[in-house]
Amino acid sequence: MRRTPFRSGQRGLGMVAAIVVLVILAALAGAIVALGAGQQSSSAQDMAAARAWQAARAGNEWGLFMALNDVDWAGPNTQCSTGARNQALNLTANTGFNVLVCCVASAYNEGESSPGVVRTVRLYTITAVACNAAACGGCGGVDAAAGGAPNYVERTRVVLAGDTGS
Repeated sequence: MRRTPFRSGQRGLGMVAAIVVLVILAALAGAIVALGAGQQSSSAQDMAAARAWQAARAGNEWGLFMALNDVDWAGPNTQCSTGARNQALNLTANTGFNVLVCCVASAYNEGESSPGVVRTVRLYTITAVACNAAACGGCGGVDAAAGGAPNYVERTRVVLAGDTGS
């Protein structure tokens, strides 16, 4: 009867290979979860940015209506045609955003409407800033205090409109 020699060097190799494969699969699963969470956060930010853009557009349309119809903004004699005006709109119930609308009017003489009568053209610059903070920073730029918040979104739209006054 023949005896086979005892091979001690080959014991446990399958166990080590299984552990290595499990570690690699666990690392791969962790990477997939991290990428999925990042993609979900990015998608939520994109949706919020699109909603902020639409809120700013609503602010522009409101400002254009107020300016071109020479309606008071915040009180008597507060038309945009009489100077720069700012108005905060609380649209949080509908959109989740606050909107700051700023209007600056500039009058220019452009030719004559009839001989000897100067034709005045008024240009309105309507700036709307929409943000998901309690209040937007201003029509000049980003709110530095709220800009560092992880879910902060702000969009600015500027519209230029003219009124011949006729």
